Amino acid sequence: MENEILKIGAKQIPYFRTDEFSQLMFEIEKLFVKILNAPMNSKFILLTASGTGAMEAAVMNLFTEKDKVLVINGGTFGKRFAELCRLHGIDFRTIDLKFGERLTEEHLKPHDNKGYTALLVNIHETSTGQLYDKKLLSEFCKKNDMLFVVDAISSFLADEYDIEKYNIDCTILSSQKALALPPGLSFLILSEKSVERIKNRKPKNMYFNLSDYLSNMERGQTPFTPAVGIVYQLYEKLKNINNVGVRPFIEKTKKLAHHFRENIDNLNVVVPDYSLSNALTPILVENAFEVFLKLKKKGIFVTPSGGSLKNRLLRIGHIGNLTTEDNETLIRNLEEIL
Repeated sequence: MENEILKIGAKQIPYFRTDEFSQLMFEIEKLFVKILNAPMNSKFILLTASGTGAMEAAVMNLFTEKDKVLVINGGTFGKRFAELCRLHGIDFRTIDLKFGERLTEEHLKPHDNKGYTALLVNIHETSTGQLYDKKLLSEFCKKNDMLFVVDAISSFLADEYDIEKYNIDCTILSSQKALALPPGLSFLILSEKSVERIKNRKPKNMYFNLSDYLSNMERGQTPFTPAVGIVYQLYEKLKNINNVGVRPFIEKTKKLAHHFRENIDNLNVVVPDYSLSNALTPILVENAFEVFLKLKKKGIFVTPSGGSLKNRLLRIGHIGNLTTEDNETLIRNLEEIL
């Protein structure tokens, strides 16, 4: 996290049921709409919840047991969408990808004209590092008259993302990835079609009833107490991104990712050959979890994997307040360990 953002987090928390806080929320909505190139009639919802909370809110407010959805299940977070659909009684089918398997048009063809309401996808499956093809999925949704629901939590501000270009109906984001803020906030940016569906639903849930959030946002408020301190940090961060420009912001992360990937040829690691996000580099390495622990002892943190990938895969992040010097420090230590 940047020092200026940390300083905001150290300030006293103001009371939030005020005109001043409402104006702040309206400005945040405008900045998100601009940064994401969303249509002007898009609606914004701020939740004090993790990204999974926003995923669940989307599933339970957009769909009922009368709907049928298609889920791209390429890892931990694709599986989570499927689990949420099962929990809330939503009929679903999955496209299951084995580790290392690319998502292609051939996976989608069997699902043409099958009466799906929506496609649910984690556009960057963070557990494996695969970045899916937005154009391919967008065209599939358009052809089949499906809502396009995208968890872009780990891709936002690391990769190109354009709501209007790809006709995305629901975008799910959170505070702790490329925004480099404390965890605790998540966001939904909704198309007009999504808003209409939400207004016609009555979920059996008080906290995640998105109709209440939409009506409260008309006055720049949330129905329940938000994480006020992080909201102020969010506003500062979005202003900075807007001033710098989205493309230069993404380019910085892209350069860090390429710098790391171009300088690990001498390491005994393998990078999967599917499309990668700029947000992270997955590396296949023997005894991966042991390597993670050794790096941790040196004060260097990378992301370990779980399940069957625990001892096979590490994920190297390129988002946040990192530099090429950080890459070089990590590479030197990997050379020593491996």
